[in-house]
Amino acid sequence: MMQSKSEIIAQDIAAKVKHQQFKVNSFLPSESELTKLYGTSRETVRKALEELNSLGLIQKIRGKGSLVLNLEQYSFPISGISSFAELSQSLGMDAQTEVLTLAKMSSLPELFKKKFPNEKQQKGFYVERLRKINGKPEILDCDFLFTPLINELPLSAAQTSIYNYLENEMGLEVSYATKEITVEKIDENLQKKLNLKDKTAVLVASHNYLSDATLFQLTLSYHDPSKFKFVDFARRQRIKL
Repeated sequence: MMQSKSEIIAQDIAAKVKHQQFKVNSFLPSESELTKLYGTSRETVRKALEELNSLGLIQKIRGKGSLVLNLEQYSFPISGISSFAELSQSLGMDAQTEVLTLAKMSSLPELFKKKFPNEKQQKGFYVERLRKINGKPEILDCDFLFTPLINELPLSAAQTSIYNYLENEMGLEVSYATKEITVEKIDENLQKKLNLKDKTAVLVASHNYLSDATLFQLTLSYHDPSKFKFVDFARRQRIKL
């Protein structure tokens, strides 16, 4: 599925912020100027700005324009459900993914049984991927994707973006996730993979759902605690009482 023009513009503006062409705490060009710059309609520009606004990259101020907020290069939004590939691209990171395991299994691996004791022992694909930034291990992602909902998972998808494959090749709609963040003791095997000094890691455990509320994936994401930073952005949503 091709990106919309508004998504392309939003990514380009984010890249310009990262490279300080649009500086933090300054205002973006006006909607009219952006319309001319990108050769598109004002409506398309507004959609791009709304996306940036919702992500917390800008703050729209009535009568003044769009103020550029601070975009930190290595802040992973824990509450989001973007893939690592999407985050790497949007943040301009020198990131690599090494697929350590891709196997079809008859039941949940032991790691998942311990963390998700209430889940049924169903079949699925187990994927283990080491995420590196500037050549150094940063994150170990362990995923279990249920079959028969997902009956095929090529290596190329694991190497690039599983979500891109599910959405664009299989026609599934990834929608939301529930996540739990804990500090855990890990075994020597995981310690070596992440090149940690001791057997302590930050674990982000996730239940991932499709738009029809079907659980399709469990994720255990292990992070180096010395580099882990929980950064999120929240906008107030008014509720009528």
